[in-house]
Amino acid sequence: MGPLNLPLLESEDIAWFRDDDSLPASTRGAAAALARRLGFDEVRCAEVALAVSEAASNLRKHAVDGALLLRVVRTEHDAGLEFVTTDEGPGMADVAGCLVDGSSSAGTLGIGLGAIVRLADTFDVHSLPGKGTAMSARFWTKDAAGRSAAVGEPVVAGLTRPLTGESVCGDAWAARAVGDREHIPTPPAERRVTGRESPAEPLGWAALTGFRPEPDRARPAKAVQERTDRTEGPALLMMFCDGLGHGPLAHRASQTAVAAFRDSRSQTPEGVLTDMHKALRGSRGGAVAVVRVEPLTRSVHFCGVGNVSTFVVDADTDERRALLSSPGIVGHQLPTLRTVRQELPRHGGVVMHSDGLTERWQPAALPGFLSHTPLVAAAQLLREAGIRRDDAGVAVLKGSW
Repeated sequence: MGPLNLPLLESEDIAWFRDDDSLPASTRGAAAALARRLGFDEVRCAEVALAVSEAASNLRKHAVDGALLLRVVRTEHDAGLEFVTTDEGPGMADVAGCLVDGSSSAGTLGIGLGAIVRLADTFDVHSLPGKGTAMSARFWTKDAAGRSAAVGEPVVAGLTRPLTGESVCGDAWAARAVGDREHIPTPPAERRVTGRESPAEPLGWAALTGFRPEPDRARPAKAVQERTDRTEGPALLMMFCDGLGHGPLAHRASQTAVAAFRDSRSQTPEGVLTDMHKALRGSRGGAVAVVRVEPLTRSVHFCGVGNVSTFVVDADTDERRALLSSPGIVGHQLPTLRTVRQELPRHGGVVMHSDGLTERWQPAALPGFLSHTPLVAAAQLLREAGIRRDDAGVAVLKGSW
């Protein structure tokens, strides 16, 4: 037994920048400084700074309540820089047209978005006219870009945003691959997501593992309770933790949960959650949910304690099914744990978020969001449902199963 070799990116949200008159200059300087810290050469630092500045300028010219997040992403061997923007409108009716040089609604040269697409190694944007836009771009060094392209776009990503006035967030998420290595073919060495396509299409699990579930395989029609440690085939575990309260102590609790999740040898949601409970003793504790996604059976196994919201979303029908947690606080009051199993739609995904996002969002109000990368899907959800009076975090796992 061994972990599945999936293209999972470790990520760290560095800083959110709110939309004001200094946004282009402040984000440009911060991006250049971060790129130098990561070892980018001066040419690539300048390209990163230009792309971030163009994105920030677009927020100033066109957006309502815009924000830009700088992130660090890491593979086993490389580190890269990523930015994400969100805004509340007015959106773009013709996204493809807006990416063409010379297209502008503000009387400018209209080269901003086109420049970002050319400079970034991966790029994605999802815009809803009258509602808002979410956009992401990722940058590697020249050597790292080739290695990243061979692996492909990760199937899971998330975002966290601290309560206004706080510098750290009490929400955190993490993912890791598990499964039987001897049944897993080598992932194809081809790039499925490029910086020249929009929208970007994430690698499906079948492309990553070679597994293609039989269409007539019997699957559960509804969620059922399970009390078993049996596992089947390659899988991905994902967890979300909302540290109790907010601020540094909540942040410390959620980071302890992340470390315990990564250190756990269990491959089942119940086992992982039990290990996290032990690690969180003596801390504030928190609400924690864990899912195990098995593409071979197209199933989601879920176990949760506290008020982390978890949904299985069907992109074809715009339906979402809630997976309900038990009352309690991980690290303090752990109830009897039960795992439920839910069918994973062929073009579906799993969404996990804290109560820093309202549960009132509906897939039908975000048409097409699951056709984009998990990061842009998460950003669109944060834009749509995030609230300012609490830490906010959301993670999205999706693929073509």
